[in-house]
Amino acid sequence: MKNIKNIKLAKRFRIKKRIRSQVKGTTERPRLTVFRSNKSIYAQIIDDTTRTTLVSASDTKIEKGSKAERAAEVGKTVAKAALDKKIDTVVFDRNGYKYIGRVKTLAESAREEGLKF
Repeated sequence: MKNIKNIKLAKRFRIKKRIRSQVKGTTERPRLTVFRSNKSIYAQIIDDTTRTTLVSASDTKIEKGSKAERAAEVGKTVAKAALDKKIDTVVFDRNGYKYIGRVKTLAESAREEGLKF
């Protein structure tokens, strides 16, 4: 953490560490985590007890729409895949990002598809 040159990135890592100290994914209630880059958004459902990724989705193959529309599509995709694997309840990990914009859009679209958190 001392060698991080980018102050904004270091701040996100501190927030991420604080969130992860409280948010744990279990087999009954796995963790839905979001990674947001400048171009894309990624979502994974992770079981922390077995350290496995159960479901993942990203917008790298989606070419049409704005970033927010693609984030909504990723939320729908990850929710459908989770419900197919009989996962209906998750705990949301915003991964140090503010709950606004694409992160919020992804979460809301996942809720609309039937995922509970």
